Amino acid sequence: MTGASSPNEAPGALLVVGDVVTDVVALHRGPLASGTDTTAAIRTVPGGAGANVACWAARRDGTEVRLLGKVGMDSAAWHERELATSGVRPLLVIDPEAPTGTVVCLVDSGASAERTFLTDSGAALRLAPDDWSESLLDGVARLHLSGYLFFAEPCRALVAAAVESARARGVPVSVDPASAGFLAELGVDRFLALTEGVDVLLPSRDEACLLTGLPDPADAAAKLSRHVPLVVVKQGDAGALVARSGEIRARVPAVPATPVDTTGAGDAFTGAFLAALLTGTRPEEAAAEGCRAGARAVEQVGGRPPTNT
Repeated sequence: MTGASSPNEAPGALLVVGDVVTDVVALHRGPLASGTDTTAAIRTVPGGAGANVACWAARRDGTEVRLLGKVGMDSAAWHERELATSGVRPLLVIDPEAPTGTVVCLVDSGASAERTFLTDSGAALRLAPDDWSESLLDGVARLHLSGYLFFAEPCRALVAAAVESARARGVPVSVDPASAGFLAELGVDRFLALTEGVDVLLPSRDEACLLTGLPDPADAAAKLSRHVPLVVVKQGDAGALVARSGEIRARVPAVPATPVDTTGAGDAFTGAFLAALLTGTRPEEAAAEGCRAGARAVEQVGGRPPTNT
């Protein structure tokens, strides 16, 4: 597979294809008061699972990261600036009809910092085969696809074209399922068929269990690794599982953190993990880097890394 480099060569770029959205994050404490006001601290920040992954990957020194996504004219310039500030090369397609996707993130600011999403995908899920070109893989060593692309047409057609192009060039492909809710709507069998030929799968614990029907995440990871060569299951404060060839190869502990907002923690893990793989790091060690990034992510508001550190 393409992706290896000599010590004196740049490792090649990571191309992320996925969603770019505007996150409206509302931090509240305790249950929402139905029918009346609930006090909250509200911020508008750039987000999107694909974009978040790209920004976390770009934090690793020497990593070239590109992002293909679709946005509306309403905020295209802002999103381009924010991505560039994070070190990502934006390859944004502007949709003349749909606005940029928006996600309202309701975050309980109690000890768990659990969040609930209200999602208007807007332009984010309107990427189409016409937005793909094989030339996008020039200089690319790894291709990553946000799972949200699997949940809408014509994005699925773009996914098929991208995977075909990558396999023809020997470029490894990774997928993060992204949403257990959307995954359940799509159907497990359909998702697994769509990920045929993928090299790395990065599900959450809930997604792994849903994909296999198994209650234990370790069993789920092992089973999935018979379908995809490398499976890394993200378990939040329980760390991560690395599975290959039907076996658990590593149980990576979590890094202690005090959660403020868990939005984007999985994206942070994925970005740091893929950036580490890009430089030849072993999957077990890359997963440890992912856990460190996830811990940093939950201690701040929003899904992107800070740009001033």
